[in-house]
Amino acid sequence: MPSDVQNLAINTIRILSIDAVQKANSGHPGLPMGAAPMAYTLWTRHLRHNPRNPKWTNRDRFVLSAGHGSMLLYSLLYLTGYDVSLDEIKNFRQWGSITPGHPEYHLTPGVETTTGPLGQGAATAVGMALAETYLASYFNRPGFEIVDHYTYALVSDGDLMEGVSAEADSLAGHWGLGKLIYLYDSNRITLDGSADMTFTEDVGERFRSYGWHTLDVGDGNDVEAINKAIIEAKAVTNKPSLISIRTIIGYGSPNKQNTSDAHGSPLGVDEVRLVKENFGWPQEDFYIPGDALELFRQAVDAGAAQEQEWRDIFEAYRQQYPELAAEFECVQAGELPDGWDADLPVFTAEKKIATRNASGTVLNAIAKHIPTMIGGDADLAGSTKTLIKGAENTGPGKPAARNVRFGVREHGMGAIVNGLALHGGIIKPYSATFFNFSDYMRPAVRIGCLMGIDPIYVFTHDSIGLGEDGPTHQPVEQLIAMRAIPDLYVIRPADANETTAAWHTAMQLDKPSALIFTRQDLPVLTGEAIGGVDAIRSGAARGGYVLADSDGTPDVILLGTGSEVHIAHEAYRTLTAAGVKARLVSLPCWRLFDQQDASYRELVLPAAVTARVSIEAGVTLGWERYVGQRGIAIGVDKFGASAPYERIYQEYGLTPEKVVEAARKVMG
Repeated sequence: MPSDVQNLAINTIRILSIDAVQKANSGHPGLPMGAAPMAYTLWTRHLRHNPRNPKWTNRDRFVLSAGHGSMLLYSLLYLTGYDVSLDEIKNFRQWGSITPGHPEYHLTPGVETTTGPLGQGAATAVGMALAETYLASYFNRPGFEIVDHYTYALVSDGDLMEGVSAEADSLAGHWGLGKLIYLYDSNRITLDGSADMTFTEDVGERFRSYGWHTLDVGDGNDVEAINKAIIEAKAVTNKPSLISIRTIIGYGSPNKQNTSDAHGSPLGVDEVRLVKENFGWPQEDFYIPGDALELFRQAVDAGAAQEQEWRDIFEAYRQQYPELAAEFECVQAGELPDGWDADLPVFTAEKKIATRNASGTVLNAIAKHIPTMIGGDADLAGSTKTLIKGAENTGPGKPAARNVRFGVREHGMGAIVNGLALHGGIIKPYSATFFNFSDYMRPAVRIGCLMGIDPIYVFTHDSIGLGEDGPTHQPVEQLIAMRAIPDLYVIRPADANETTAAWHTAMQLDKPSALIFTRQDLPVLTGEAIGGVDAIRSGAARGGYVLADSDGTPDVILLGTGSEVHIAHEAYRTLTAAGVKARLVSLPCWRLFDQQDASYRELVLPAAVTARVSIEAGVTLGWERYVGQRGIAIGVDKFGASAPYERIYQEYGLTPEKVVEAARKVMG
């Protein structure tokens, strides 16, 4: 490539980015200006992608973990021919545009994951690389490498400071994810000034200790050195690679390059003019040189040819392995196979069972029909009951296993599971930890919800029912905190049969779900009064249902979720025996219930019945939407305690007697 055209193309990325930031009067110009050469090198010489089919299965994945530099990515998407117009570039950060302040997965063609919260993108990229490795081990056959691509992430100083990336990077090295490559934009500048104020560690040494292959490029403008480093990284197949590239933030800005002034604010009209003079660029806004655009648009034909080559291989694969090919197409479409729920268990009332134990049984009944359903736990498999029986575990140099052993890394786990879901082909990836530690992974859960993907986040040991471990491990506010996240389906089943319904429902949602399970054993509901187990399952699938009722209009409605439904059930029996017309409502998923039509919600919770009592072993915040102004919410509006759980429930007033007392009070 002639150097003049190459430099023209690189500077096109720079100038287009700063023009968009300046027009928006908002954004981060420094990273695109400094990182343009590495981005150019990757996108024109290595990245296998088809701009006209951004979802091509075997494309390389590119993650801009440093999402604040979003104009770098938008410039590349426009220039290489994605469905991102120049008008959208001009509309950067504006209402209704597909070029928001930070990249959003569901919004912009070619954006592989939502990024911006630093470290999340890097950790999510680990999940994508893990998915590639597992799917390759399952589907590939000699001569048919139908899953064979790289995951690249552009990471910043800030990304590598965040704990979530450290957790995930440690795992990537431990597993030996050889097709994961980080391009580290080492500009040594942060929002507040020099990175040396807070970040002086030897990053390369840290990553080598993780088990990564590391390389250094001393000049971020040296395209040939960057290219050579990427080639070398791709040749190392048993380790992920970190390429540290020394760049200059805001490169080309006479007054702001290599300063924090270039990080998070527009350069200003006068400085943009000076940058263009510096690069010999016309002063015209959004000027795109024809030679540069022609060079970038070669990606359209090249990508189509690469995809067609892959499709030819896949058709030959289909002829030789028709069943595998059909399964591959099914999982890539995110479809559940026929009969996936054929062996869902029905639990009987013979003995009590903790919902975490029931969950393990249900999970295994489902997973045996879906070989690309994988997941794992934060070093708690014996407690969360989320191991797939008979399946192998991940380990040193061994990423391709169904039981993903994350270790004590909840935040990294959440982001990696998001990456598994984003990659495609991994059906309903799941994570598991104690519910109290949902706080550690909440940012990843939030990003999963923002993206509208569909992992299943399993949380056990769901309340003060944890008992002796005490308040440090007993979730109190976590239920309402999870329910507050938009588009997250929080399901807290009351027993083993509702647990079956919870999994069955979560498997069919196209959004993330959080399944919340008990440590303590609970009675099994059989639903004789309402039509049996099928009625329980169908009611739970709607988020709420009448579990026990009276003749005619009830005098009082008792509501609960999870383990406290049984406390309410005891109170229901007491009230009924005393001649009170009581109704018991199990409400395992608020979001699902709220999405039912008004007639169903009125059927379950008639507006005319204002005497209502709820009970749940968590903070009472939020229950006012169901119990109303007259009602009483019984819960735990303080931290827990260390004791046998039966004693804690008694001391905290989570008893049938308290429910009966409250019911009589609200009835007047």
